Amino acid sequence: MAEVSVIIPTYNRAQKVARAIASVLYQSFTDYEMVVVDDGSKDDTAEILSLFHPHIVRLIHVENRGVSAARNTGILASRAPFIAFLDSDDYWLPEKLVVQTAFFKAHPESVVCQTQEHWIRNGRPVNPRRKHLKPNGDIFQPSLKLCLVSPSAAMIRRTLFNEVGLFDESMPVCEDYDLWLRISCLHPVHLIDRELVVKEGGATDQLSRSRTGMDRFRIQSMAKLLQSGRLNHAQAYAVLAELTAKCNVYAKGCIKRGRKEEGERYLALPSALRCRYTHKGHDGKGEIG
Repeated sequence: MAEVSVIIPTYNRAQKVARAIASVLYQSFTDYEMVVVDDGSKDDTAEILSLFHPHIVRLIHVENRGVSAARNTGILASRAPFIAFLDSDDYWLPEKLVVQTAFFKAHPESVVCQTQEHWIRNGRPVNPRRKHLKPNGDIFQPSLKLCLVSPSAAMIRRTLFNEVGLFDESMPVCEDYDLWLRISCLHPVHLIDRELVVKEGGATDQLSRSRTGMDRFRIQSMAKLLQSGRLNHAQAYAVLAELTAKCNVYAKGCIKRGRKEEGERYLALPSALRCRYTHKGHDGKGEIG
């Protein structure tokens, strides 16, 4: 059995998926299996993937169901004790896997780690803004505002998915935000302070460019987490504070666009969730202020 399962979901990225695969083949660490899940591509992706020998790349072709379903398909089809995701428009530097596997050998109690990234936007290097800087260890509260873990930079113990579940396939965006919150409320997310992933931005087909309704799905994720029973008092307080702020912004946008009923539902949601949480007694100490 390989030590690491590399999972590459792809959709209509014939021009980039081969580069992602090549960056795995050039890794100095070789004890891996590579699973590429083609999520119903309509371009030349299947033809490009057919060039790779099945002993090198395991190909799975599925109907288009989104990136969460594609990643989950790869997780369930793979076998190694560690999982590393690679989005098909990103690529790794050659030391990525060897550095992360060495980290887990040195820290056997750890369940997840990520590396720094080198960002390129429209062909030019860019520096991340302060709000995008990655924290180390307990990242739960800063991750409530926005996603601070890139799938392409992370390596995860397979057993962690038994504890927190897979990607939520009902979420067309913010599925990674949702997963990292479920993980980081329970475990530290360790940061390896080396840029070992190249992450390109600016393409018109990227999910991260699709901002419509993103806050709605972040709200959905926080509401689900609040009702899960996993949070301690401080975490629940932080979730309710951020959820209230996001609901207010989203509700004002709905009302401005003539969706008054939807806006009013989101304005009322934080109070309803606070009452429901307190009634269940999750914190064991009384109300959350």
